[in-house]
Parts: sequence; structure tokens; C-alpha cells
Amino acid sequence: MPAPARTIGGMSRPNALGDYLRARRELIDPAQAGLRIVGVRRTPGLRREEVATLAGISADYYLRLEQGRDRNPSPQVLEALARVFKLDATATRHLLSLSTARPAAPRRTRREVVPAGIRQLLDVINLPAFVESRTFDVLAANRLATAVSANLRPGVNRLRAIFLDPADRQLYLDWEEAVRGMVAGFRASVGGDVDDPRIVRLVGELSLASEPFRRLWARHDVTALAGGAMRLRHPEVGLLELRREKLPLSDSGGQILAVYHAERGSETARLLDSLAARAAAEEGRPPEADADTGIA
Repeated sequence: MPAPARTIGGMSRPNALGDYLRARRELIDPAQAGLRIVGVRRTPGLRREEVATLAGISADYYLRLEQGRDRNPSPQVLEALARVFKLDATATRHLLSLSTARPAAPRRTRREVVPAGIRQLLDVINLPAFVESRTFDVLAANRLATAVSANLRPGVNRLRAIFLDPADRQLYLDWEEAVRGMVAGFRASVGGDVDDPRIVRLVGELSLASEPFRRLWARHDVTALAGGAMRLRHPEVGLLELRREKLPLSDSGGQILAVYHAERGSETARLLDSLAARAAAEEGRPPEADADTGIA
């Protein structure tokens, strides 16, 4: 069970660091950590005292970290814990970010604005492309992106869509792999801001509505936002074998430009050309980016 949030000034304070440490501890096989197993273990993963011993810290201090009674350990302690939990570079950076002191002042919700140059790029690029916020809200998309998936349009949250929209689930040939990567990427994107009201609402909604989301969120996996291969089952043209690129936009508050592309001369490239022609014919005008490029 998660440790209860501490109460400060009448407000409950989330324990992101402790939750992360607990989740990773429970995923490590003791044998994998080089421990000799004696007797029957009633709970999965490592015990707290085992983590402390492997990391070279006291058991009492590690307990305080998990319980949220100490929220600002040194980088050396966190790096030692990262080694125990066998974290990669991305997950280690995430762990380090969770100990950073954050102000308790309420956040203002600001309107996300896509830079004008990026909107122009969406207009002219002959590939499916869209811009998303750090919380995976689609802020802008060109017509070919929306032709690939109806959920690649402004106002849609991609995390919500992939878990709750049956059409989005049908789109991915390997849905389980896709959602695992998306949840881990979402954690990397939002970092320690899991107490942001927008993120709290989204995570709460998905936790109530989707058991797969609850299971994946509880793992606290973190994966860098990066490119990769993807295979989609398009309802009109069939199999699309694509690569995706995710390009951070500087000075944008975490916005990402995502571009899908296919190998030159491939069947998928031909199908993308067909989708572009269909979309243009339906609208009766040249492809262009959606006019609505922001959400509150």
C-alpha cells in the first residue's frame, strides 16, 4: 500500500519520491540483485532493509525516504539507489528530479500556444505531423496526421484516447506494447509534477476507467521520449509500417513535434500518399494544419 501523503498547512502533499522507490523496490528480483533467498517470501521484490544494505545507507533512513519523512536526499544516495534498482540513465534522471524541492504555490493554467513557425511547418510538410503538450494533449495537427488517426487532432489527449477509445485500441497492432511505452513516456514528460491539478485529474480518470492503466501507472516505469518503429492497422488502407520522430520545441514549456514517416518507395509510403489525396479531396482544398492550435 502506498504511504499516506503528508499533511502540510492542511493540504495533503504527494509523496512522489517514496512512491517511486517503493514501486521499483517491488519489481526487483532478489536473485537478480545477488541475494541468497532463504525461506518463503510473502511479498514481491526486495525488502527495505535489503535495499538499504545494497545502497550503503541505514534501514531507518531508507524507511524515511519511502514514507516521505525525508524528501531531499543527496544525489549520491539517489544514484546508489538507482544502481540497486538497475535504472537506466532516463529513469535515474527521473529519480533525481523527484527530490527537487517544489513550491507549494498554486499553479496557473495557461493556454498552450504553438509557435507560428511550427504551424507553418505543419502546413507544408508532406508527412503526418502534430504538436503535443507535455501532458500529451494534441495542440495542432496537419490533415495527414488526422487521416492516419482521427484522435490526432487538437483537443484530444492521446493518453486518454489510447486507453478509452476502442478505435484507438484497434489502430495499434501491438496495443499492449504501445500503452506500456506511452505511460512510461508520460511519466518522463511530466517528471515530478504529478501533483499538477491537470495531471491529477487525468490520472484519476484513467485509473478509475482502465485497469491496464492502473497496472502500468503503479509500476512507475520511465522511458525517454524518443523515436521508434510503429505498426498501425488503418481501417481504410490497411497496414502502415511507420517510424516516429519526437522533436522537442525549445522555449515551449515541453511541447513536442511528432512526425511519422515511411521508407521511400515502400508500400506504406504509397498508402500515405493515398491518404493525403483522400483527405484533400474530402475537404476540396490543399492540405493545411488545423486552425485551432491551443487548448486552455
